[in-house]
Amino acid sequence: MKEESKFLCRLPTDVKRFLEQQSETYGSSMNSEVIRSVRERMERTEKEIPAPAGE
Repeated sequence: MKEESKFLCRLPTDVKRFLEQQSETYGSSMNSEVIRSVRERMERTEKEIPAPAGE
């Protein structure tokens, strides 16, 4: 089983609506949409910031 952590997150109303629309469009949960969005950002950031020397 993957390690998971829970936390409460307050969202602006427009962001919540966007997540609801995306989850409806793709047949996924709002939680899955949040994870997808964060992972996409993580991937972009990793490409922008080179790994330290020796890694």
